[in-house]
Amino acid sequence: MIGQNTAGRKWIDYEIKKLWSEGKGVLGIYIHNLKDREGNQTTKGRNPFETYTLNNGTISLPSVVQAYDPPFSNSTYVYDHIKENIEKWIEEAIKIRARY
Repeated sequence: MIGQNTAGRKWIDYEIKKLWSEGKGVLGIYIHNLKDREGNQTTKGRNPFETYTLNNGTISLPSVVQAYDPPFSNSTYVYDHIKENIEKWIEEAIKIRARY
């Protein structure tokens, strides 16, 4: 899940590197349009994959790993969109990872 302050956090960077090195499918889902407990929405965060490359720097990770941005601003629609698509997105991430 990609929030406003996700990119650049030590543990996020660790998890991205660890999962990729273990051959796991990796994907991101932007959550800036989901409401928090107080009913607030945040601004969109940076793509946490943008600082990584593959193949000795010739391929940027964001060109391989998908970061999905639900096309709605209404929190209920965003939740529904994620719920309806997450299984497909995970399967796609697994297929993409198998190619690299």
